[in-house]
Amino acid sequence: MSNRYAVILAAGQGTRMKSKLYKVLHPVCGKPMVQHVVDQVSALGFEEIVTIVGFGAEKVKTHLGEQVKYAVQEKQLGTGHAVLQAESLLGQKKGVTIVLCGDTPLLTSETIDQLLAHHEAEQAKVTVLTAEAKDPTGYGRLIRNEEGLVERIVEHKDASDAERAITEINTGTYCFDNVALFESLKQVKNNNVQGEYYLPDVIEILKSQGEKVAAFKTDSFEETLGVNDRVALAEAEAIMKRRINNKWMREGVTIIDPEQTYISSDATIGQDTTLYPGTMILGETVIGEDCQIGPNTEILDSKIGNGTVIRQSVVHDSEIGKDVKIGPFAHIRPASQIEDEVRIGNFVEVKKASIGKGSKASHLSYIGDAEIGKDVNFSCGSITVNYDGKNKYKTKVEDGAFIGCNSNLIAPVTIGKGALIAAGSTITEDVPSDALSIARARQTTKEQYMVKSTNKID
Repeated sequence: MSNRYAVILAAGQGTRMKSKLYKVLHPVCGKPMVQHVVDQVSALGFEEIVTIVGFGAEKVKTHLGEQVKYAVQEKQLGTGHAVLQAESLLGQKKGVTIVLCGDTPLLTSETIDQLLAHHEAEQAKVTVLTAEAKDPTGYGRLIRNEEGLVERIVEHKDASDAERAITEINTGTYCFDNVALFESLKQVKNNNVQGEYYLPDVIEILKSQGEKVAAFKTDSFEETLGVNDRVALAEAEAIMKRRINNKWMREGVTIIDPEQTYISSDATIGQDTTLYPGTMILGETVIGEDCQIGPNTEILDSKIGNGTVIRQSVVHDSEIGKDVKIGPFAHIRPASQIEDEVRIGNFVEVKKASIGKGSKASHLSYIGDAEIGKDVNFSCGSITVNYDGKNKYKTKVEDGAFIGCNSNLIAPVTIGKGALIAAGSTITEDVPSDALSIARARQTTKEQYMVKSTNKID
Protein backbone atom coordinates (compact mmCIF):
# COMPACT_ATOMS: atom_id res chain seq x y z
CA MET A 1 0.00 0.00 0.00
CA SER A 2 1.38 3.38 -0.96
CA ASN A 3 2.65 5.54 1.91
CA ARG A 4 1.86 2.90 4.51
CA TYR A 5 4.59 1.61 6.80
CA ALA A 6 4.82 -0.84 9.67
CA VAL A 7 7.07 -1.01 12.72
CA ILE A 8 7.17 -4.32 14.59
CA LEU A 9 8.52 -4.20 18.12
CA ALA A 10 10.68 -7.27 18.73
CA ALA A 11 13.54 -6.07 20.90
CA GLY A 12 12.48 -7.19 24.37
CA GLN A 13 14.20 -10.10 26.08
CA GLY A 14 11.04 -11.66 27.44
CA THR A 15 12.34 -12.60 30.88
CA ARG A 16 8.96 -13.94 32.01
CA MET A 17 9.21 -16.70 29.42
CA LYS A 18 12.14 -18.08 31.45
CA SER A 19 13.72 -19.41 28.28
CA LYS A 20 17.00 -19.44 26.38
CA LEU A 21 14.94 -18.85 23.23
CA TYR A 22 14.29 -15.22 22.35
CA LYS A 23 10.63 -14.45 23.14
CA VAL A 24 9.27 -13.56 19.71
CA LEU A 25 10.80 -16.74 18.27
CA HIS A 26 8.67 -19.01 20.44
CA PRO A 27 6.38 -20.85 18.03
CA VAL A 28 2.60 -20.79 17.87
CA CYS A 29 1.25 -23.63 15.74
CA GLY A 30 4.71 -24.26 14.36
CA LYS A 31 5.60 -20.68 13.41
CA PRO A 32 7.49 -18.08 15.49
CA MET A 33 5.25 -15.37 16.92
CA VAL A 34 7.03 -12.58 15.07
CA GLN A 35 6.64 -14.47 11.77
CA HIS A 36 2.86 -14.54 12.30
CA VAL A 37 2.90 -10.75 12.68
CA VAL A 38 5.12 -10.25 9.63
CA ASP A 39 2.91 -12.53 7.53
CA GLN A 40 -0.27 -10.64 8.42
CA VAL A 41 1.32 -7.27 7.71
CA SER A 42 2.91 -8.50 4.47
CA ALA A 43 -0.49 -9.67 3.22
CA LEU A 44 -1.54 -6.01 3.06
CA GLY A 45 1.34 -4.93 0.83
CA PHE A 46 2.94 -2.26 3.03
CA GLU A 47 5.56 -0.12 1.35
CA GLU A 48 8.08 -0.89 4.09
CA ILE A 49 8.20 -3.08 7.20
CA VAL A 50 10.78 -2.35 9.89
CA THR A 51 11.42 -4.78 12.74
CA ILE A 52 13.04 -3.40 15.87
CA VAL A 53 15.46 -5.98 17.27
CA GLY A 54 17.60 -6.09 20.38
CA PHE A 55 18.16 -9.25 22.40
CA GLY A 56 18.63 -12.17 20.03
CA ALA A 57 18.85 -9.82 17.05
CA GLU A 58 20.91 -12.14 14.88
CA LYS A 59 18.55 -15.06 15.41
CA VAL A 60 15.56 -12.94 14.46
CA LYS A 61 17.38 -11.69 11.38
CA THR A 62 18.34 -15.22 10.44
CA HIS A 63 14.72 -16.32 10.62
CA LEU A 64 13.04 -13.34 8.92
CA GLY A 65 15.80 -12.75 6.38
CA GLU A 66 14.98 -10.12 3.77
CA GLN A 67 11.25 -10.04 4.45
CA VAL A 68 11.75 -6.87 6.50
CA LYS A 69 14.27 -4.15 7.25
CA TYR A 70 15.84 -3.89 10.69
CA ALA A 71 16.63 -1.26 13.30
CA VAL A 72 18.56 -2.16 16.44
CA GLN A 73 17.64 -1.03 19.96
CA GLU A 74 20.93 -1.50 21.76
CA LYS A 75 19.47 -0.70 25.20
CA GLN A 76 15.89 -1.53 26.16
CA LEU A 77 14.67 1.93 27.18
CA GLY A 78 10.96 1.52 26.45
CA THR A 79 8.59 1.26 23.52
CA GLY A 80 8.94 4.90 22.50
CA HIS A 81 12.72 4.57 22.38
CA ALA A 82 12.33 1.37 20.35
CA VAL A 83 10.19 3.02 17.66
CA LEU A 84 12.60 5.96 17.50
CA GLN A 85 15.31 3.57 16.28
CA ALA A 86 13.41 3.38 12.97
CA GLU A 87 13.80 7.12 12.36
CA SER A 88 16.68 6.73 9.92
CA LEU A 89 14.51 4.47 7.77
CA LEU A 90 11.11 6.14 8.08
CA GLY A 91 11.51 9.51 9.80
CA GLN A 92 11.20 11.77 6.75
CA LYS A 93 8.47 9.86 4.93
CA LYS A 94 4.91 11.08 4.67
CA GLY A 95 2.13 8.61 5.24
CA VAL A 96 0.74 6.29 7.89
CA THR A 97 2.77 4.03 10.19
CA ILE A 98 1.27 1.20 12.18
CA VAL A 99 3.16 0.03 15.26
CA LEU A 100 2.63 -3.57 16.36
CA CYS A 101 4.16 -5.87 18.95
CA GLY A 102 6.05 -8.95 17.80
CA ASP A 103 4.44 -11.02 20.57
CA THR A 104 0.84 -10.65 19.27
CA PRO A 105 0.64 -13.64 16.90
CA LEU A 106 -3.17 -13.74 16.74
CA LEU A 107 -3.69 -10.31 15.19
CA THR A 108 -5.12 -10.72 11.67
CA SER A 109 -4.60 -8.74 8.48
CA GLU A 110 -8.35 -8.03 8.43
CA THR A 111 -8.20 -6.23 11.77
CA ILE A 112 -5.05 -4.35 10.78
CA ASP A 113 -6.74 -3.24 7.56
CA GLN A 114 -9.85 -2.08 9.45
CA LEU A 115 -7.67 -0.10 11.85
CA LEU A 116 -5.89 1.63 8.98
CA ALA A 117 -9.15 2.39 7.18
CA HIS A 118 -10.66 3.90 10.35
CA HIS A 119 -7.53 5.97 10.96
CA GLU A 120 -7.60 7.40 7.45
CA ALA A 121 -11.36 8.00 7.49
CA GLU A 122 -11.08 9.91 10.79
CA GLN A 123 -8.09 11.88 9.50
CA ALA A 124 -6.54 11.44 12.92
CA LYS A 125 -2.91 11.90 13.87
CA VAL A 126 -3.05 8.72 15.91
CA THR A 127 -5.57 5.90 16.24
CA VAL A 128 -5.46 3.37 19.04
CA LEU A 129 -6.61 -0.22 18.55
CA THR A 130 -8.83 -1.14 21.48
CA ALA A 131 -10.89 -4.12 22.60
CA GLU A 132 -13.46 -5.06 25.22
CA ALA A 133 -11.94 -7.25 27.94
CA LYS A 134 -14.02 -9.40 30.27
CA ASP A 135 -11.27 -8.97 32.84
CA PRO A 136 -9.33 -5.76 32.09
CA THR A 137 -7.02 -6.12 35.09
CA GLY A 138 -3.51 -5.01 34.18
CA TYR A 139 -4.50 -3.27 30.96
CA GLY A 140 -4.48 0.45 30.26
CA ARG A 141 -8.05 1.84 30.10
CA LEU A 142 -9.24 4.00 27.25
CA ILE A 143 -11.09 7.12 28.37
CA ARG A 144 -13.27 8.63 25.64
CA ASN A 145 -14.82 12.11 25.50
CA GLU A 146 -18.41 12.92 24.57
CA GLU A 147 -17.55 12.75 20.86
CA GLY A 148 -16.13 9.25 21.23
CA LEU A 149 -12.57 10.40 20.68
CA VAL A 150 -9.72 9.46 22.99
CA GLU A 151 -9.50 11.68 26.04
CA ARG A 152 -6.60 9.78 27.58
CA ILE A 153 -5.22 6.33 28.36
CA VAL A 154 -4.86 5.45 32.02
CA GLU A 155 -2.65 2.61 33.17
CA HIS A 156 -4.31 0.17 35.57
CA LYS A 157 -2.08 1.08 38.50
CA ASP A 158 -2.91 4.78 38.05
CA ALA A 159 -6.66 4.37 37.43
CA SER A 160 -9.42 5.38 39.84
CA ASP A 161 -12.11 2.90 40.85
CA ALA A 162 -14.44 4.39 38.25
CA GLU A 163 -11.77 4.16 35.55
CA ARG A 164 -10.94 0.58 36.49
CA ALA A 165 -14.59 -0.30 35.87
CA ILE A 166 -14.07 0.58 32.18
CA THR A 167 -13.62 -2.55 30.07
CA GLU A 168 -12.30 -0.95 26.86
CA ILE A 169 -8.54 -1.49 26.93
CA ASN A 170 -5.50 -0.32 25.01
CA THR A 171 -4.09 -3.24 22.99
CA GLY A 172 -0.69 -1.66 22.31
CA THR A 173 -1.25 -1.40 18.55
CA TYR A 174 -1.39 2.09 17.02
CA CYS A 175 -1.66 3.98 13.74
CA PHE A 176 0.24 7.26 13.45
CA ASP A 177 0.80 10.03 11.01
CA ASN A 178 4.39 9.13 10.30
CA VAL A 179 5.93 12.62 10.46
CA ALA A 180 3.99 13.48 13.63
CA LEU A 181 5.10 10.21 15.21
CA PHE A 182 8.82 10.84 14.92
CA GLU A 183 8.55 14.53 15.80
CA SER A 184 6.62 13.65 18.97
CA LEU A 185 8.95 10.80 19.94
CA LYS A 186 11.73 13.33 20.38
CA GLN A 187 9.60 15.09 23.01
CA VAL A 188 8.88 11.98 25.11
CA LYS A 189 10.44 12.08 28.58
CA ASN A 190 11.52 9.21 30.81
CA ASN A 191 10.43 10.74 34.12
CA ASN A 192 8.69 7.60 35.35
CA VAL A 193 9.46 4.80 37.77
CA GLN A 194 11.01 2.63 35.07
CA GLY A 195 13.06 5.44 33.57
CA GLU A 196 11.80 4.45 30.11
CA TYR A 197 10.39 6.29 27.08
CA TYR A 198 6.82 5.11 26.53
CA LEU A 199 5.14 5.14 23.14
CA PRO A 200 1.67 6.02 24.55
CA ASP A 201 3.13 9.33 25.72
CA VAL A 202 3.05 10.39 22.06
CA ILE A 203 -0.74 10.38 22.34
CA GLU A 204 -0.66 12.96 25.17
CA ILE A 205 1.82 15.10 23.26
CA LEU A 206 -0.31 15.14 20.09
CA LYS A 207 -3.49 15.76 22.06
CA SER A 208 -1.91 18.72 23.85
CA GLN A 209 -1.14 20.16 20.42
CA GLY A 210 -4.82 19.97 19.54
CA GLU A 211 -4.41 17.00 17.20
CA LYS A 212 -7.17 14.43 16.73
CA VAL A 213 -6.72 11.13 18.58
CA ALA A 214 -9.13 8.37 17.53
CA ALA A 215 -9.76 4.77 18.58
CA PHE A 216 -10.92 1.71 16.69
CA LYS A 217 -12.45 -1.10 18.75
CA THR A 218 -12.01 -4.60 17.38
CA ASP A 219 -14.72 -7.18 17.99
CA SER A 220 -12.12 -9.83 18.85
CA PHE A 221 -10.30 -9.39 22.14
CA GLU A 222 -8.45 -12.70 21.67
CA GLU A 223 -6.69 -11.33 18.57
CA THR A 224 -4.96 -8.75 20.72
CA LEU A 225 -3.49 -11.25 23.19
CA GLY A 226 0.14 -10.47 23.97
CA VAL A 227 2.34 -13.41 24.90
CA ASN A 228 4.57 -12.69 27.88
CA ASP A 229 4.83 -16.08 29.57
CA ARG A 230 4.26 -19.79 28.92
CA VAL A 231 0.66 -19.60 30.15
CA ALA A 232 -0.19 -16.97 27.53
CA LEU A 233 1.79 -18.95 24.94
CA ALA A 234 -0.39 -22.00 25.56
CA GLU A 235 -3.51 -19.83 25.34
CA ALA A 236 -2.37 -18.38 22.01
CA GLU A 237 -1.59 -21.87 20.74
CA ALA A 238 -5.10 -23.08 21.63
CA ILE A 239 -6.75 -20.10 19.94
CA MET A 240 -4.61 -20.42 16.81
CA LYS A 241 -5.21 -24.17 16.63
CA ARG A 242 -8.96 -23.65 16.83
CA ARG A 243 -8.80 -20.93 14.18
CA ILE A 244 -6.82 -23.12 11.78
CA ASN A 245 -8.98 -26.20 12.32
CA ASN A 246 -12.18 -24.20 11.80
CA LYS A 247 -10.78 -22.79 8.58
CA TRP A 248 -10.12 -26.25 7.12
CA MET A 249 -13.44 -27.66 8.23
CA ARG A 250 -15.14 -24.78 6.42
CA GLU A 251 -13.02 -25.65 3.38
CA GLY A 252 -14.40 -29.20 3.29
CA VAL A 253 -12.00 -31.16 5.49
CA THR A 254 -13.46 -33.53 8.08
CA ILE A 255 -11.76 -33.33 11.47
CA ILE A 256 -13.19 -36.02 13.71
CA ASP A 257 -11.96 -34.43 16.95
CA PRO A 258 -10.65 -30.86 16.52
CA GLU A 259 -9.42 -30.74 20.11
CA GLN A 260 -7.07 -33.66 19.38
CA THR A 261 -5.90 -32.51 15.93
CA TYR A 262 -2.99 -30.14 15.28
CA ILE A 263 -2.46 -28.40 11.93
CA SER A 264 0.41 -26.04 11.14
CA SER A 265 -0.52 -22.56 9.94
CA ASP A 266 1.45 -23.25 6.74
CA ALA A 267 -0.16 -26.60 5.88
CA THR A 268 -2.63 -27.15 3.02
CA ILE A 269 -5.35 -29.83 2.97
CA GLY A 270 -7.67 -30.87 0.14
CA GLN A 271 -11.42 -31.35 0.22
CA ASP A 272 -12.99 -34.54 1.58
CA THR A 273 -9.85 -35.51 3.44
CA THR A 274 -10.52 -36.90 6.92
CA LEU A 275 -8.24 -36.30 9.89
CA TYR A 276 -8.60 -38.68 12.82
CA PRO A 277 -7.73 -37.89 16.46
CA GLY A 278 -4.08 -37.56 17.38
CA THR A 279 -3.09 -36.29 13.94
CA MET A 280 -0.31 -33.67 13.69
CA ILE A 281 0.16 -31.91 10.34
CA LEU A 282 3.39 -29.92 10.69
CA GLY A 283 5.41 -27.45 8.64
CA GLU A 284 4.55 -26.79 5.01
CA THR A 285 2.81 -30.12 4.46
CA VAL A 286 0.44 -30.41 1.49
CA ILE A 287 -2.27 -33.09 1.68
CA GLY A 288 -4.45 -33.87 -1.31
CA GLU A 289 -8.15 -34.67 -1.55
CA ASP A 290 -9.98 -37.78 -0.28
CA CYS A 291 -7.16 -38.82 2.07
CA GLN A 292 -7.50 -40.50 5.44
CA ILE A 293 -4.88 -39.39 7.94
CA GLY A 294 -4.58 -40.86 11.44
CA PRO A 295 -5.30 -41.67 14.10
CA ASN A 296 -2.05 -40.81 15.90
CA THR A 297 -0.12 -39.80 12.79
CA GLU A 298 2.62 -37.17 12.36
CA ILE A 299 3.38 -35.59 8.98
CA LEU A 300 6.07 -32.92 8.58
CA ASP A 301 6.99 -30.91 5.47
CA SER A 302 5.66 -33.60 3.13
CA LYS A 303 3.41 -33.84 0.10
CA ILE A 304 0.61 -36.41 0.19
CA GLY A 305 -1.30 -37.36 -2.99
CA ASN A 306 -5.06 -37.78 -3.41
CA GLY A 307 -6.75 -40.82 -1.92
CA THR A 308 -3.82 -41.84 0.28
CA VAL A 309 -4.37 -43.48 3.66
CA ILE A 310 -1.81 -43.03 6.47
CA ARG A 311 -2.59 -44.67 9.81
CA GLN A 312 -0.62 -44.42 13.05
CA SER A 313 2.59 -43.54 11.25
CA VAL A 314 5.27 -40.86 10.85
CA VAL A 315 6.17 -39.14 7.55
CA HIS A 316 8.93 -36.50 7.40
CA ASP A 317 10.24 -34.46 4.46
CA SER A 318 8.98 -36.90 1.85
CA GLU A 319 6.64 -37.12 -1.14
CA ILE A 320 3.84 -39.66 -1.18
CA GLY A 321 1.83 -40.39 -4.32
CA LYS A 322 -1.85 -41.10 -4.94
CA ASP A 323 -3.79 -44.04 -3.47
CA VAL A 324 -0.90 -45.08 -1.25
CA LYS A 325 -1.52 -47.03 1.94
CA ILE A 326 0.89 -46.47 4.82
CA GLY A 327 0.78 -48.03 8.28
CA PRO A 328 -0.05 -48.77 10.89
CA PHE A 329 3.26 -48.06 12.64
CA ALA A 330 5.35 -47.17 9.58
CA HIS A 331 8.14 -44.59 9.53
CA ILE A 332 8.85 -42.65 6.32
CA ARG A 333 12.07 -40.75 6.96
CA PRO A 334 13.39 -37.73 5.03
CA ALA A 335 14.09 -37.65 1.28
CA SER A 336 11.82 -40.57 0.45
CA GLN A 337 9.63 -40.64 -2.64
CA ILE A 338 6.79 -43.13 -2.73
CA GLU A 339 4.85 -43.34 -5.97
CA ASP A 340 1.19 -44.15 -6.60
CA GLU A 341 -0.53 -47.29 -5.26
CA VAL A 342 2.36 -48.37 -3.05
CA ARG A 343 1.70 -50.30 0.14
CA ILE A 344 3.92 -49.64 3.17
CA GLY A 345 2.76 -51.79 6.06
CA ASN A 346 3.32 -52.13 9.77
CA PHE A 347 6.80 -51.67 11.23
CA VAL A 348 8.32 -50.71 7.87
CA GLU A 349 10.95 -47.97 7.77
CA VAL A 350 11.85 -46.11 4.58
CA LYS A 351 14.73 -43.62 4.39
CA LYS A 352 16.08 -41.67 1.40
CA ALA A 353 14.52 -44.16 -0.98
CA SER A 354 12.29 -44.08 -4.04
CA ILE A 355 9.63 -46.77 -4.36
CA GLY A 356 7.92 -47.27 -7.72
CA LYS A 357 4.21 -47.57 -8.50
CA GLY A 358 2.45 -50.62 -7.13
CA SER A 359 5.33 -51.91 -5.04
CA LYS A 360 4.77 -53.12 -1.52
CA ALA A 361 6.59 -53.75 1.72
CA SER A 362 3.84 -55.03 3.95
CA HIS A 363 5.66 -55.60 7.22
CA LEU A 364 8.89 -55.54 9.19
CA SER A 365 11.24 -54.21 6.51
CA TYR A 366 13.90 -51.52 6.25
CA ILE A 367 14.42 -49.80 2.89
CA GLY A 368 17.17 -47.19 3.07
CA ASP A 369 19.29 -45.48 0.40
CA ALA A 370 17.47 -47.46 -2.27
CA GLU A 371 15.88 -47.18 -5.68
CA ILE A 372 12.96 -49.58 -5.90
CA GLY A 373 11.16 -50.10 -9.20
CA LYS A 374 7.51 -50.80 -10.00
CA ASP A 375 5.57 -53.82 -8.70
CA VAL A 376 8.38 -54.96 -6.42
CA ASN A 377 7.53 -57.09 -3.39
CA PHE A 378 9.56 -56.80 -0.19
CA SER A 379 8.54 -59.76 1.95
CA CYS A 380 8.50 -59.81 5.75
CA GLY A 381 11.85 -59.03 7.39
CA SER A 382 13.69 -58.06 4.17
CA ILE A 383 16.12 -55.16 4.40
CA THR A 384 18.61 -53.13 2.44
CA VAL A 385 21.93 -53.18 4.29
CA ASN A 386 23.13 -49.72 3.36
CA TYR A 387 25.78 -48.87 5.98
CA ASP A 388 29.14 -50.51 6.64
CA GLY A 389 29.98 -48.36 9.66
CA LYS A 390 31.74 -45.67 7.64
CA ASN A 391 29.88 -45.17 4.36
CA LYS A 392 26.37 -45.60 3.00
CA TYR A 393 25.70 -47.35 -0.28
CA LYS A 394 22.74 -47.66 -2.62
CA THR A 395 20.56 -50.66 -3.38
CA LYS A 396 18.72 -50.88 -6.69
CA VAL A 397 15.80 -53.25 -7.21
CA GLU A 398 14.31 -53.23 -10.70
CA ASP A 399 10.66 -53.64 -11.76
CA GLY A 400 8.80 -56.78 -10.79
CA ALA A 401 11.47 -58.28 -8.54
CA PHE A 402 10.41 -60.39 -5.56
CA ILE A 403 12.47 -60.21 -2.38
CA GLY A 404 11.79 -63.24 -0.17
CA CYS A 405 11.28 -63.16 3.57
CA ASN A 406 14.23 -62.34 5.83
CA SER A 407 16.55 -61.39 2.95
CA ASN A 408 19.51 -59.03 3.33
CA LEU A 409 20.53 -56.97 0.29
CA ILE A 410 24.12 -55.86 1.00
CA ALA A 411 24.69 -52.54 -0.81
CA PRO A 412 25.94 -51.60 -3.27
CA VAL A 413 23.95 -54.17 -5.16
CA THR A 414 21.43 -54.36 -8.02
CA ILE A 415 18.56 -56.85 -8.27
CA GLY A 416 17.51 -57.24 -11.89
CA LYS A 417 14.05 -56.95 -13.39
CA GLY A 418 11.76 -59.84 -12.46
CA ALA A 419 14.42 -61.57 -10.31
CA LEU A 420 13.51 -63.74 -7.34
CA ILE A 421 15.50 -63.68 -4.11
CA ALA A 422 14.91 -66.82 -2.07
CA ALA A 423 13.81 -66.41 1.52
CA GLY A 424 16.62 -66.11 4.04
CA SER A 425 19.25 -65.07 1.48
CA THR A 426 22.07 -62.61 2.05
CA ILE A 427 22.83 -61.06 -1.35
CA THR A 428 26.27 -59.54 -1.87
CA GLU A 429 26.49 -59.60 -5.67
CA ASP A 430 24.28 -58.25 -8.46
CA VAL A 431 21.44 -60.54 -9.55
CA PRO A 432 20.54 -60.65 -13.28
CA SER A 433 17.00 -60.10 -14.55
CA ASP A 434 14.60 -63.08 -14.20
CA ALA A 435 17.16 -65.02 -12.14
CA LEU A 436 16.61 -66.97 -8.93
CA SER A 437 19.26 -66.20 -6.34
CA ILE A 438 19.77 -68.33 -3.24
CA ALA A 439 22.43 -67.23 -0.78
CA ARG A 440 22.10 -69.19 2.43
CA ALA A 441 23.84 -72.09 4.14
CA ARG A 442 22.65 -75.55 3.10
CA GLN A 443 20.45 -77.15 5.74
CA THR A 444 22.04 -80.00 7.67
CA THR A 445 19.91 -82.25 9.90
CA LYS A 446 21.47 -84.61 12.43
CA GLU A 447 18.82 -87.03 13.55
CA GLN A 448 18.59 -87.96 17.26
CA TYR A 449 21.24 -85.35 18.01
CA MET A 450 19.54 -83.99 21.09
CA VAL A 451 18.84 -87.44 22.49
CA LYS A 452 22.50 -88.46 22.16
CA SER A 453 23.67 -85.15 23.65
CA THR A 454 21.45 -85.64 26.66
CA ASN A 455 22.76 -89.17 27.25
CA LYS A 456 26.33 -87.89 27.20
CA ILE A 457 25.57 -85.26 29.78
CA ASP A 458 23.96 -87.87 32.06
